[in-house]
Amino acid sequence: MDNEIKKDLTSNWFKLLQNAICNDIVKLEKNKIKFDSTTWKRNKNKDEGGGEYRIIKGGKIFEKVGVNFSKVYGKFPKKFQKNIPGASKDPRFWASGISIVMHMQNPHIPAMHFNTRYICTTQNWFGGGMDVTPTIKDDNEKNKFHQTLKSMCNRHNKNYYKKYKKWCDEYFYLPHRNEARGIGGIFFDYKKDNFERDFKFVRDVGVTFQMIFNNIIEKKIEKKWTLKEKEMQYIKRGRYAEFNLLYDRGTKFGLQTGGNVEGILMSLPPIAKWK
Repeated sequence: MDNEIKKDLTSNWFKLLQNAICNDIVKLEKNKIKFDSTTWKRNKNKDEGGGEYRIIKGGKIFEKVGVNFSKVYGKFPKKFQKNIPGASKDPRFWASGISIVMHMQNPHIPAMHFNTRYICTTQNWFGGGMDVTPTIKDDNEKNKFHQTLKSMCNRHNKNYYKKYKKWCDEYFYLPHRNEARGIGGIFFDYKKDNFERDFKFVRDVGVTFQMIFNNIIEKKIEKKWTLKEKEMQYIKRGRYAEFNLLYDRGTKFGLQTGGNVEGILMSLPPIAKWK
């Protein structure tokens, strides 16, 4: 399959998924609040792509949710080339993806994160995943979340879940705190075995995330919470912010490739606290 067709297929899917998930979020908010949408360009002086990030703040369910789509291209800076497969041979790149971060009003509903992307240098690959960060422990929710991910992974390859769960546990870890960010999920990168099979898996990851966040929210939206539990949520968000600013690959990649700063940092919670 021609590379340009692959780029169109992937970027069109990410845009379609952005629209579908935003529609779900607005429905959950009973259509009482709308997304603020901002389109941006990577380079104002020449065509290097761009994207659109959409944010809701102060909803009944979502204290802050960002849904970011991007399609950018150009050349990697020299200092960045050695860290990207294929970029040392040719610094030109193309990348498209969708990234979502949800911070909830109700501390019983966990923060949720999802992203998938397709990157082209002299090599082409998919990356992405999802993870959940609860404030209040809920073993039933944790078990159901992981069982759903395992079932989804098994539809594609029986080895995926164990491999990608381990990768997620290792990735979403704060070494300076000696603690995990949340209850994990799946994480994968440099996925380039077979475009058709890999793209099918990436689409399934997106649809599964859509199902998961709807189910979790609908189950817990009416659950009462206390000010003490809200304070616990603020402290947990502090850990979330630490990870995204210190370790997150997507944050670093976006900032070092001229992405939109506000769109990249939409992952940060609206309010966080430290003891």
